[in-house]
Amino acid sequence: MANTNTSTTTMARSFLQVAATEEVASPLRVVQIEGLVILKIIKHCKEFSPALVTGQLLGLDVGSVLELTNCFPFPIREEDEENEGEGASYQLDMMKCLREVNVDNNTVGWYQSTLLGSFQTVELIETFMNYQENIRRCVCIIYDPSRSNQGVLALKALKLSDSFMELYRSNNFTGEKLREKNLSWVDIFEEIPIKVSNSALISAFMTELEADTPVTQCDYDRLQLSSNPFLERNMEFLIECMDDLSMEQQKFQFYYRSLSRQQSQQQAWLQKRRAENAARKAAGEEPLPEEDPANPIFKPVPEPSRLDSFLITNQMANYCNQINGVAGQNFSRLHLMKALHEN
Repeated sequence: MANTNTSTTTMARSFLQVAATEEVASPLRVVQIEGLVILKIIKHCKEFSPALVTGQLLGLDVGSVLELTNCFPFPIREEDEENEGEGASYQLDMMKCLREVNVDNNTVGWYQSTLLGSFQTVELIETFMNYQENIRRCVCIIYDPSRSNQGVLALKALKLSDSFMELYRSNNFTGEKLREKNLSWVDIFEEIPIKVSNSALISAFMTELEADTPVTQCDYDRLQLSSNPFLERNMEFLIECMDDLSMEQQKFQFYYRSLSRQQSQQQAWLQKRRAENAARKAAGEEPLPEEDPANPIFKPVPEPSRLDSFLITNQMANYCNQINGVAGQNFSRLHLMKALHEN
């Protein structure tokens, strides 16, 4: 009997060790999305563009792959509506209906549309943290209809880095803490590679539908020369970000000026107290303490959070990458048109 209990305990421990090892050793590598899910996301985002929309992602978490097999849109809430209970009940009803028809109803994240890649906000981080409370691994699929009009599929999968989530939970974004964690503005989000998957039946059906000509509408979209509106909007958003970053820098300049002023006051007070203690010592009296917690000059000056400046810098880098990509494509198109005119 004792041997049976010992073997059962050993087996239970081995199972726990294997589970813990698998949990640690399987980071998220790929987000596998079915083609139908991508079409649903594109349709929902384009129908309501330029308004921003969101929806639920459903699927399976298998090892290092997160499979997205279904999705459904969230109803658009008016600005004067503040009842979040209706949205939660809508999600539960939808997932219940999907479960009844034997469709995957495990929540693995959400998708949302964006305008010119302006998605890196505090609200996105807070949504991630809310999902992380109930879901071990979740992703956010970002789709940009305005960028897709340039002939590319502007779809990306994002997650928060583990180091950033740990720092966000402590709500301590001081310079000292960031240096300790070796965290910079590029370490907030992690982009996960996307793999599009289709069943064999759908692949065969799409092959039958494929036209004889190898040229598609997407190929024609890539040849459009009118990209000035896209570049102008990116430049406008970039200038706004630069203004916001300048305001954040002014906050830090004010903080360092206040800190320097406080240190000067502390030194002056300390010198005065030491001279007073020397006089008291000569008179045979007890010296006074060299620190006075009740004095306002000894209260620490609160350091402003660097989270906003990190997000703004991240957003500026995104705008610059978009401008660089579109400008490079435009030069290639212009050289192509020049060669065609010469011929």
